[in-house]
Amino acid sequence: MAALLKKELGVETKLVEGGRGEFTVWVDEHVVAKKGLFGFPDDARVLEAVRSALAAGRSAREDS
Repeated sequence: MAALLKKELGVETKLVEGGRGEFTVWVDEHVVAKKGLFGFPDDARVLEAVRSALAAGRSAREDS
């Protein structure tokens, strides 16, 4: 996942150890994707969630 985010969006990631089996993707202080009852989100869903969160953050900073 880290390699995909770097390749597609040019973002650096940080792995933070969580609970057993946990998978949560944060952008700034917001959860944008996480492992659910039926397993891990697919790569495309995580990529789009991160892309949208980054765009929203950029837009909010530009409005300030």
